[in-house]
Amino acid sequence: MNAPSPPTVRLSVRDLRSRFGGPFTFDVAAGECVAIQGPSGAGKSVLLRMLADLDPHDGTALLDGRPAAAMPAPAWRGAVVYQAAEPAWWEDTARAHFAPADMDAVAAALDALGLAGALLDTPVDRLSTGERQRLALVRSLARGPRVLLLDEPTAALDPAGVARAEALLAAHLAQGLALLVVTHSDEQARRLAHRILRLEHGRLTGA
Repeated sequence: MNAPSPPTVRLSVRDLRSRFGGPFTFDVAAGECVAIQGPSGAGKSVLLRMLADLDPHDGTALLDGRPAAAMPAPAWRGAVVYQAAEPAWWEDTARAHFAPADMDAVAAALDALGLAGALLDTPVDRLSTGERQRLALVRSLARGPRVLLLDEPTAALDPAGVARAEALLAAHLAQGLALLVVTHSDEQARRLAHRILRLEHGRLTGA
């Protein structure tokens, strides 16, 4: 009997560091979810932003073996997508953030999250925090990322909304997405993640 193939490493992090912490060295496989936990102010969001090449840093991150430095920044950020805890919106409605080619995937994600399609045309400033949070997840997934970096993606949701969001993410993990999620919920980390890393005093443990 042949041994199973080792998992494909999707994201490699080597000696990534900034004045806020590090160096960080770890891998995330295709189809793997890694939860990052730690106290407020430990630098969890900064770590995600460094991985997305949004904050200054030293060290290297590689996507499918290709260094970030070898890719144009927009290409890297299109494949390694960061979603902030309070996502920004630069158009009046959510629909304006999607291309026509995205709409089949958007409709499927809205259904999975229990959201009405009419929300796409509701002014963003009239949406609840939970609606904006779920629509931001739809927007992130519609970009077709290979790596998704989520910062407290369900903090504003009730238990039913959390369950729907986790099920949608699990479906994308099954298709090969690599996911890093910052969460203060121990229960969510246990449900969703294959590994849990703890960030404290500028160091990751459990890597």
